[in-house]
Amino acid sequence: MHHHEKLAFLKFFLVYFISVALLILATGYFYFMQTKNHYLKIEEFSLIEYARHIKMGNSLDDYTQDYYHTFISLPKHIDIKNFTIGTTEFSKLLPMNRSTKYLQVFKSKKNFDKKLFNLKQKVITIQFLLLLVFAYISYKLAKSALKPLQESIITLDKFAKDLIHDLNTPVTSIQLNMKLIEKIPQLQNNKALIRLNKSINNISELHENLTILLQEETFQIQNQNICPIIQEVVDVQKALYPNIMFHIQCNTFKAKINRHAMKQILQNIISNACKYNIPNGYIKIYHKNNALYIEDNGKGIKEPEKIFERSYSDENSSGLGLDIVKRLAYAMDIKIVVQKNEPSGTIFVLTLPS
Repeated sequence: MHHHEKLAFLKFFLVYFISVALLILATGYFYFMQTKNHYLKIEEFSLIEYARHIKMGNSLDDYTQDYYHTFISLPKHIDIKNFTIGTTEFSKLLPMNRSTKYLQVFKSKKNFDKKLFNLKQKVITIQFLLLLVFAYISYKLAKSALKPLQESIITLDKFAKDLIHDLNTPVTSIQLNMKLIEKIPQLQNNKALIRLNKSINNISELHENLTILLQEETFQIQNQNICPIIQEVVDVQKALYPNIMFHIQCNTFKAKINRHAMKQILQNIISNACKYNIPNGYIKIYHKNNALYIEDNGKGIKEPEKIFERSYSDENSSGLGLDIVKRLAYAMDIKIVVQKNEPSGTIFVLTLPS
């Protein structure tokens, strides 16, 4: 499952499940409170019945030791409900036939607390079972909702892979023929040829980027030393940009990566650092702890926070390079921060998983 598919699945699942879960929890809570109030009314009514038997002089043999009563003088303040819920007992105050005496009846809360505990366990158990059922339903609905998207993506991926594969032969052929043309003395330093060569290099880079990107979901992550990959990329760029000074401080820097994807990330960043550098500029590559730094003193970036947006590009770039960097970095759990290198230039900080 692709990353965007996982994200869509997770969002649908969570939205549906959380909505249903809140409804189940709220319903359970209100049912519990309503039943609890019903139990309290039963307890109050039982005290009234007990008091009625006392007033009428009936036998109290049917009542257990949970009930008892006392006579008190007229209180100063009487609650109109006068039903009190204590820590261990219920009590209710009722007037006797004689106005100077009041009957106060009591009942232990032991049975009530037991009933309330059983009710709470019942509600929690039912809620838990309902949550499990709706979690399964949410999972199935999310999978069903995602199926048309997956089918569309599979079709699009297949088309893209076929297209990239078919472009491989003409791109290679153009590059080889361009190298032959460059050897003709009459065409040396020809401006049209130079522009054509740059365009061919851009097409080649785009082809390579798309090839790596289409492998995003199948490449394997392994613990590897990044330094040889850096050196490999730098050796290629040195040949293309002989006026750029490279300073590399990297012997051993291991991280969990995919070699091809990491190489493409470095290729795009370092290629841009060379392309937009100043004459006789420099590029420094070094690492601290688990972070890789790529620093240049080129013309810099006005809005570093926007460079990974697909629409952010200059007139000489398709804008795909850094967008692909972002996607490949996300797939390998690499965090990228772009900083201004005062007084000029840019610093890319890649924090890699150890």
